[in-house]
Amino acid sequence: MNLQMEMEHHRQVLIVRFSGELDHHTADHVRMKLDEAIHTRQTEHIVLSLKDLQFMDSSGIGVILGRYKLIKSKGGKMAVCDVNPPVFRLLEMSGMFKIMNIYESESDALSGLEVVS
Repeated sequence: MNLQMEMEHHRQVLIVRFSGELDHHTADHVRMKLDEAIHTRQTEHIVLSLKDLQFMDSSGIGVILGRYKLIKSKGGKMAVCDVNPPVFRLLEMSGMFKIMNIYESESDALSGLEVVS
């Protein structure tokens, strides 16, 4: 598996930092880990930090969209930050930015979600 995923809770926000490739080889593992973190912790919002994500395919889009729907059904929001150009283009073409906000940094995303340090 060529993906590293670091998760951190900051108040009721799950911050997820990806490094590597989010594709059909890694999507199921990521889906299970995120669902577990969302259900076992008091997670209201999610911030995805994609600075070190080098590649993502449609399976990755599906994982993100599924977690977006899950967190939205709980009344929460999802945001992405630190997106590199190739992944930005994929997210833009998929229409993700029509349903979730993009921020320059994690701190900007937390502020945008109205979660201050």
